[in-house]
Amino acid sequence: MQHYSPAVERVLDHMSEVRGGKLDLSWMNSNPGGWGVRATPRDERGLGLEDLNQVGIYGEVPDHGGEHGSMAPRGAEVPADTPALGCYDINDKSLVWADNVALLYDEAVARQWSSARDVPWDKLKPLPDDLEKAMCQLCTGLTEVEFIAGDMPAKWMWHINHDFHEVKCFLATQIADEARHLEVFRKRALANGGGLLKASPGSEQLLRAIIEAPDYTTASSLMHILAEGFVLTLFRNGEMLALSEVEKKIFRLCMQDEARHVAYGTMHLKYFLEKHPERAEDIHEILRHGEEAIFGLSMEPQTSEPRAILAGGGVDHIFEGMAKLGYLYTKQVREYLHRLKVAGLDRSSRLAIPLELPS
Repeated sequence: MQHYSPAVERVLDHMSEVRGGKLDLSWMNSNPGGWGVRATPRDERGLGLEDLNQVGIYGEVPDHGGEHGSMAPRGAEVPADTPALGCYDINDKSLVWADNVALLYDEAVARQWSSARDVPWDKLKPLPDDLEKAMCQLCTGLTEVEFIAGDMPAKWMWHINHDFHEVKCFLATQIADEARHLEVFRKRALANGGGLLKASPGSEQLLRAIIEAPDYTTASSLMHILAEGFVLTLFRNGEMLALSEVEKKIFRLCMQDEARHVAYGTMHLKYFLEKHPERAEDIHEILRHGEEAIFGLSMEPQTSEPRAILAGGGVDHIFEGMAKLGYLYTKQVREYLHRLKVAGLDRSSRLAIPLELPS
């Protein structure tokens, strides 16, 4: 005769009772305040995550997450004996929330793309060595930095209370976005007879500052607003660097993803500072370090020179390209400062790096 553990025997005993007609059914009377609530789509886009936040108790996002510490969904009745998992210790809404996060999630799932299917790889043509090497070096650098924006959310996601599931859902889409960005830039480096070239110590300094930030909001400010903000401006001006329809399409597709990440980070910092204005100096200090790191990265030869070659149209026109990069750099800094102002943080008089590059 098979012998089972006491836990398994209890389940088997319960199954015997059910077969004998003894049912519980208490769950049918649980959570009466949530019964009868109906979520409906607002428009032709369908039933979005944001639509669920317009109905009854299910749209009430608490300032502090449930103390039960489990994965029970927000709005469900949680039995008193539900075990806590012990890892969901970010329980303050202000530490992760942004008022646009549900809408950004809805957009993210609607606009997923495939680097295999949606990039016209057949339009790649042989290029002069200097231009192909410059593009391969640019793609090497972008491959190196892109996945930090996946690793950072992954580091913090499992700490976030499930009552803020909108944030967790959005960060999951960001991780998928960044995997695709790493993939597409690596593909471009390898797809036209070039390959990966030189990694960047400057990149590693910035990435280390992001991944070792002491809390989620400082990490988000460094990554979503500063680092991804600089990259977003780069992609928006991708016509300056693109050599074919392949690069143009890559930059456009990546740009739409980066725009969501930056929009979340900006509105998260705004929400955070409204609740914790006393933390503004902490954010100023971490951004000072980040600005110095991104400036060093931007001026590294393996970062600046390939971009200048691409912008100028060849190594013989590299100085013309550097003049264009000066314009791009100023645009990156100005847009970064503007996003911080939107978030309620003015760094215009405290910027740790030049607003414009020397002529």
